[in-house]
Amino acid sequence: MSKSAAKLTIGELAERSGIATTALRFYEDRGLIRSTRTSGNQRRYERSVLRRLAFIRAAQRVGLSLEDIAEALRTLPDDHAPSRADWAKLSERWRDELDARIDGLQRLRDRLTGCIGCGCLSLNTCSLHNPDDWMAASGPAAPRLRPKAEGGL
Repeated sequence: MSKSAAKLTIGELAERSGIATTALRFYEDRGLIRSTRTSGNQRRYERSVLRRLAFIRAAQRVGLSLEDIAEALRTLPDDHAPSRADWAKLSERWRDELDARIDGLQRLRDRLTGCIGCGCLSLNTCSLHNPDDWMAASGPAAPRLRPKAEGGL
């Protein structure tokens, strides 16, 4: 296989990865993946980009932002795909954040279970009720659903 045949066109990359060409261009614009250009200005991707794309998709599935993913990928050399060891090192960095999200989701689930059964007739005891927006003083978003370490209930 010649050196140029080893590289993938954007269409081939889209087909192999299952990611739309528009998303591939978006990822490239954000620095998540890289391509080289032919003399006709067409994109060509190293096959290792497939592993990076799998890495990106896995990180997105656990709720990480593209900014977090881009920051992580910047710690890796551009000349190779993320390895199992790379993923383990990066995922360790995200463990606390993911644990906090899991805690928040579990608390939300537990509170919503009570709400679903009550039909919103128990506003005096509802832990999510916020009359007159008095919770605004606790900060943005849903302060009662924040992890306890961040001041949530």
